[in-house]
Amino acid sequence: MSMKPTQASQSSAVIGGAGTFTLPATRLLGGLGLLLAMATGPTVQAAEWAPVPGHIMTPWAKDVSPGNALPEYPRPQMVRKDWLNLNGLWELSITKKEEPRPAEFKQRILVPYPVESALSGVAHIVKPDERVWYRRAVEIPKAWQGQRVLLNFGAVDWDCVVYVNGKEAGKHSGGYSPFSIDITGTLNASGNQEIVVSVWDPTDAGQPHGKQVLNPGGIMYTATTGIWRTVWLEPVAKSYVASYTVIPDLDKEQIRVKIKAEGAGDTATVKIAALDQGNPVASAAGKPGEEILLKLQNPKLWSPDSPFLYDLQVTLADGQTSDAFTGYFGMRKISVMKDTQGLNRLALNNKVLFQYGPLDQGFWPDGLYTAPTDAALKYDLEVTKRLGCNMLRKHVKIEPDRMYYWADKLGLLIWQDMPAGGNPDHLRTSFERELNEMIDTLENHPSIIMWVVFNEGWGQYDTLRLTQLVKQRDPSRLVNNASGWTDMKCGDVLDMHNYPGPGMPAIEPTRAAVLGEFGGLGRPVKDHLWQDSGAWGYVSFKTAAEATDAYVGLLTRMRPLIGKGLSAAVYTQTSDVEVEVNGMMTYDRMQIKFDETRAAGAAALLYQPQVAPKVLVPCAEQGVQVIWKYTTEKPAGDWQAADFNDSSWKEGAAAFGTINSATKWETSDIWIRRTFELQAVPAKLCLNVFHDEDAEIHLNGKLAATLTGFNSSHEPFPLSAEAVKLLKPGKNTLAIHCRQTSGGQNIDCGIVEPLDANP
Repeated sequence: MSMKPTQASQSSAVIGGAGTFTLPATRLLGGLGLLLAMATGPTVQAAEWAPVPGHIMTPWAKDVSPGNALPEYPRPQMVRKDWLNLNGLWELSITKKEEPRPAEFKQRILVPYPVESALSGVAHIVKPDERVWYRRAVEIPKAWQGQRVLLNFGAVDWDCVVYVNGKEAGKHSGGYSPFSIDITGTLNASGNQEIVVSVWDPTDAGQPHGKQVLNPGGIMYTATTGIWRTVWLEPVAKSYVASYTVIPDLDKEQIRVKIKAEGAGDTATVKIAALDQGNPVASAAGKPGEEILLKLQNPKLWSPDSPFLYDLQVTLADGQTSDAFTGYFGMRKISVMKDTQGLNRLALNNKVLFQYGPLDQGFWPDGLYTAPTDAALKYDLEVTKRLGCNMLRKHVKIEPDRMYYWADKLGLLIWQDMPAGGNPDHLRTSFERELNEMIDTLENHPSIIMWVVFNEGWGQYDTLRLTQLVKQRDPSRLVNNASGWTDMKCGDVLDMHNYPGPGMPAIEPTRAAVLGEFGGLGRPVKDHLWQDSGAWGYVSFKTAAEATDAYVGLLTRMRPLIGKGLSAAVYTQTSDVEVEVNGMMTYDRMQIKFDETRAAGAAALLYQPQVAPKVLVPCAEQGVQVIWKYTTEKPAGDWQAADFNDSSWKEGAAAFGTINSATKWETSDIWIRRTFELQAVPAKLCLNVFHDEDAEIHLNGKLAATLTGFNSSHEPFPLSAEAVKLLKPGKNTLAIHCRQTSGGQNIDCGIVEPLDANP
């Protein structure tokens, strides 16, 4: 049975700075009924697809169907008028890796959802010794006759071969890069055209895989195999634009554009126009392959507070117009600059801007690597903004273009990780190829302001060479050589990880200090878990109030670090993922796990000028000598009580320990006491504490705070309202027990009054 594609109802989606042009109406193959027809097989009915039950689903899963599988235009920065969306039901067969093309395709899969996902309708965990085969038929629209036909894949994970009408049309290796195949020479003169895609995916056994693993658990998650982004067809002329780059130069008030054309002759010319709300503001012409400059008078800048986007129109002519498309760009500059104190800071548009936001994994319980809908993709970014963040770190995953489009549109800065690979030579070859492809694919997005080459030493090698390679490839952005762990003293930032934190790396003369990961406050929420048992978090809380208090406390403690030179911080993480429950949201995105108002208020203070707290009880950080009574032998009785007799204890000056200490402490435990006077008791107070490791802090004989882990310098720790009530005007007692198990150690503590209006 032969079947022609049907046109979807006319619709459009606004894109660009002021929405002066629109995406073309979505063109789907088929509707809810008959979606797929093969010349060699029976008609496939929509009833043959249903999500696979077993795990939680997002609220957008109900909007997914064979006739509505990610229908949006997939390439917002290069929009052509005509296209044909091939998302929908395909035939599927899974064989052993070395077996030839199967004779029958008995299963059905909803493209572009990964084979392992619930929304695919398959949910099969693909092993390295298996091969996945896709098949479908399409009839090319008659209006395309005489043009070349490109078959475009948003991404296929990992190694694939594409056949059209039984002929090999092209190959591609790499799980994150879009690619196009000119299938014109393989097409039949009329009727159905058969497309077959063969995919092999070794996952963590042999590719840059990020957090995909064959045996998920903890911070590693279920793998994605096969087609996981939109597949579509588009007609082009013999001479057409294959890609382009647009680089903003804010200081010179211009953009630099370079066009890569296929099939263009020596006489081909390119015309480029920049528009503001439909009004041309700059134009220029040149030749493909040459840099074309467009001057912008008093350009409107792109920033998180004002994400203005100019529209872009490109026309290629070779005798006559052969190609035309629309796109957009943002005028912004990212750099490292000195502040008034001489400290290195991250700057946007030549102004210091503290950057704060979540570690964003990009996983979904129903679609895994693939968001169920475009609205879902947008929602994560909207919540990120609502929680007071101005950035996110896209963690060891590369997203579809539409995610970056929404970040461009909404105004979010992005640190883009390269997905982690491995050390064997064949993995290094893949890693470097895909690293270059990542930059090629994403470099026009103004939201992306930093490339992160390695994460925590995962597959790390030749760091200096690769950091220099990325910087030379794209000098317009910052480069982070390694987020956490093994810094190789290159790139634009020094990045440390500190859980739960916060903390900051050492101040350097040339690089900015950033906190690449911290937080990880876990809270499992019943009925919103990937599975009923095995929930995991760095730190665990039972209620939203407890988690919010801890979160606000982390951000409050981070404020003084900003004054000392911290330029950015990345909180772990946007949402729960599978058994990991460290998210700001549940994995199904049904609940925000913090009090939204308090969380956003705490984040808002990070961007404000720092107001130094008022010191009420000094400590070693103030450079004064503070004498304590101390012992390293477990005391008897109520040692923390105000009337305890400590006359037999030794006297020593703070700090105690092996790190910047005045009094040596090298045993596993120490108990310290001192008295202090208060004229009055403010409503809000913070401990100013340097602890390594766990510390129990008592005020006037009562437990006021329990600190676990360690910090790397003095930080404010907000006291609860109940703890503040333990203090009184006049004489008070501060008593601390600190326990150390490994590494260096330190204990010192004072009390300050925060002068910010903390949430």
